[in-house]
This record gives sequence, C-alpha cells and structure tokens, in this order.
Amino acid sequence: MSKSGTDYLYQKNHVFFAQTAGGIEELAAKEAETLKATSVKPGFRGFFFKADLEILYRLNYQARLITRILAPLKKFYCNNTDDIYRYAWKINWPDIFNLKNTFAVFSNVSNSNITHSKFAALKLKDAIVDKFRTRRNNRRPDVDTKNPDIRFFLHINNNKATIYLDTSGDSLHIRGYRKKSVPAPMRETVAAAIIQMIEWNGEEPLYDPMCGSGTLLCEALMHYCRIPSGYLRKRFGFELMPDFNPLIWEKVKSDADSMIRELKPGLISGSDIDSAAFEACKANLSKLPGGLKVQIEQKDFNKLDKLNNRIIITNPPYGIRLNKQNETDLIKSFGDFLKQKCSGSTAYVYFGNRELIKRIGLRTAFKKPLQSGGLDGRLCRFDMY
Repeated sequence: MSKSGTDYLYQKNHVFFAQTAGGIEELAAKEAETLKATSVKPGFRGFFFKADLEILYRLNYQARLITRILAPLKKFYCNNTDDIYRYAWKINWPDIFNLKNTFAVFSNVSNSNITHSKFAALKLKDAIVDKFRTRRNNRRPDVDTKNPDIRFFLHINNNKATIYLDTSGDSLHIRGYRKKSVPAPMRETVAAAIIQMIEWNGEEPLYDPMCGSGTLLCEALMHYCRIPSGYLRKRFGFELMPDFNPLIWEKVKSDADSMIRELKPGLISGSDIDSAAFEACKANLSKLPGGLKVQIEQKDFNKLDKLNNRIIITNPPYGIRLNKQNETDLIKSFGDFLKQKCSGSTAYVYFGNRELIKRIGLRTAFKKPLQSGGLDGRLCRFDMY
C-alpha cells in the first residue's frame, strides 16, 4: 500500500511487465523464472509476470536480458485524450514523487482512436502537473526527458490504456561499464543473450578475436563471475516507488553481491587490430571486478597463435564500420583462420548481415535468429575438428 493508503494496480495483483529486445523474449522469460518470477506470460516485446517486492528488486538488479520493468498504476478504457486526463487526474501523483524530483512521460499508441503518441503523453503530463499544482500551492516538478528521476509510460492499444511507473530508471542494458566505445557497438543485453545461447559455463577458455570495445568479453566476465547486471548502477526507479522498502533492497543487493566469484586465470581473453577498440575494451573491462584479469591485446587475428580447444565468440565489424567489399574479405579471411588455426574449437559468430554467412566458407552447426541494433541477424555455430 502507498503512503496515502491508495492501492495501485500492481499492488493489488502483483503483476508487472518486462520489456526485452526483439527475439530474446522467451530466453528472458526463462531467466526471470530462475530469479523466482511466477505466472510468466508472453506479451509484445516482453512478458508479464508476478512478483513481490523482493523478486522485483532482484530482477532489476540481476536479470541480464530485460531492458525495463514496468509497474501498472491504473488501467482504463480510453476513447479520447480527455479520458487520459480524467483518469490520470485520479492518481495522487504527490504520493509517488515530490517537487524536487524530475519526471518524464513516454507514450505508445496502436490500433486506437487516439493516433498521436506525443499528444497522449502531453495529456498525461498535464494531469500530473495540474495535480501537483492543486496539492502543492501551485508548485510543480520539472520535466527532464533525458535523465529524469522517475519515468511514466502510457500504453494504449485497442482503446485500452495503462499507465505504468518505470521501476528500472535508465534502461537496464546500461550496465555502467561502457565508458568508451566504437561505432555500432553491440547492446549489452544482446551480448548477454549470446552468452546464454551458447551455454558457456567456464569449462573451456573463451576468446574474442575481434573484441571491439569488449561488450562480449564484459558480459562473459559478468556471467562467469556472477556479477549482477546492475552492480555498477547508482540508482533504480523502484527507489521512488510509493511502497519502496530499503531493507528488502539491501538484502537483495547483499545476497547477490555475496555470490560474486574470482575469474580463473586465462579463462577469458581477446584481441582487436584497432588501437581505439583495444583501448576502449581495456577501459571498459577495468570497471568490473576481475576485469583486469581478462587478457587482451592489440593484434590482427591472422597473426594470433593457434586458438585450439576453446570457445571462440565474436561480433565482426559490419555496416558503418566497413564497406561491403571489406566486409566480405574480412569474413572470408576469418573463415580461413578458423580452419587453419582453431582445431578442436567451437566458434560462435554473430552476423548482422546474413548474406555474409555463406562467405565464411564453413558449414554451420546451427543458425539462431537474433535482432541487434535493428538488424535481423543470426548467431552461427561452427565446429572445428
């Protein structure tokens, strides 16, 4: 129950919605179940689930594949924008946050009488502001769309509206370790999905010969060492929920942090030919516990010693980083490298451009669809005998 005694929708039914990147919804839902979420049901670009506050905090802090978790405040039939204002006005917004907090409103509209998402968001914002002015002597909190203290989402589909409070804050893919980058880096949640899809458990050494800014290496490190995905984050949206419980949050954080383990020497390593990528990778790894133990070097993969009997995983440069001919040449050369220097290894290569799969000159053991940065790519496995 909230501070004013008002029950919001999520407090009545304990149902939340987790947003995910396209293509990993099922994998993310299974991860949520391992973290004790229940009644998991698919939705558009995500899934619904039931949780108490402890599980909600745990998912925000530890889940690697979820982008954002939303708590529904109110549902209503929405025939026009006046309905948005009328129902939003009934929410006691000063019960949720205060004048010193900044806020932002985001909206998504589909298959409804209302067709303009920005206008819908504006109506919700107006209701929030006017409620504050009525309850707080004509004073109101400021809007900050870039880095707000609290976010609200309005989803309208088939004229049915739901107002959500964002329990995550910044998108959960923002781990906090990426201080430097290269053009078109892989999103952290996608890299984490790859680590889960290949089912790497640390029994074999893992190497990325085109590591870029190190996203795959960082996610492999966090996975093996059991570093919570939110370990470096300064704040979460749930800390401004009306029923936030700091004692439960401290327990969740302490329990998760106590599971962190050391990285085995030589278990994770990588390289990249580009000096800027090498420096970015080194800087990003240094932000994580055990990151300095990850062995990286600046080197062309063709000049590497043999990478036998290990897991090779990589996201080759593509698109804006290379022209079409260079892409083809790179992939062909990498295929030759795998055949000549990687005996007994299993290679996992993410192709943002699926046309390049046939250029590598190797038979795929599997091809799994995986969206990344708007690309309908494929994660391919190659077994080197």
